Amino acid sequence: MATTIVYIGVGSNIDKHKNIDGCLTDLSSHFKKIEISPIYQSKAIGMDAEDFYNLVVKFETNSTLERLKSKLREIEKRFGRERTHIQNNSRTLDIDLLLFGSLVSKKNNIPRDDITRYSFVLKPLYDLEPNLVHPASGVKVSTLWQKFDESKQPLFRVRYNFYSHRGNE
Repeated sequence: MATTIVYIGVGSNIDKHKNIDGCLTDLSSHFKKIEISPIYQSKAIGMDAEDFYNLVVKFETNSTLERLKSKLREIEKRFGRERTHIQNNSRTLDIDLLLFGSLVSKKNNIPRDDITRYSFVLKPLYDLEPNLVHPASGVKVSTLWQKFDESKQPLFRVRYNFYSHRGNE
C-alpha cells in the first residue's frame, strides 16, 4: 500500500503539557517520523474556558482513512477525551485530521474547514509547510495565511521542547 502524507491538528486546554507530550509520544510510536509545528496558545473560541495549546503534526501513513481516524480517536480516548454532543467544551486532547494526502471529501470534512477558519490551525500549518497547496482551493498555505486577519484570533507562541520524535510505522 502506498504511503499518504497526513496533517493533523492537536489541541488541549486541560493538563496541556502532559496530554500533548503523551499524544506526541503515541504518534511517534506508531509512525516513522513525525514533524511538529511550533505550539501556540490561543483563547478558547465559543466557550469560557482555559486557553488552548495547538499545533500541527505531519507524518506518513500506510493506513486507510478509516483506520487512521480510528487510531486518532483511540489516542484521544487514552488521554481522557470523551466525545459528547456538546461541541464547545474543554478538552484533554483534541485531534483533528486536517489533510489526508490530496483527498477532497465533503463526507469526511477533508480538507478540514478549520484550516481556513482558525488561526490556531492555519498558522502552525503555515509554519510547518508554507508551500503546501490546499487540495480543495488550490491555494498555497502561505497565501492563505497572508490573507488571514489574525487580529481577530491572536496567537502566542509557546516555548516548548518536544521536537525529537521518531517512530515505527
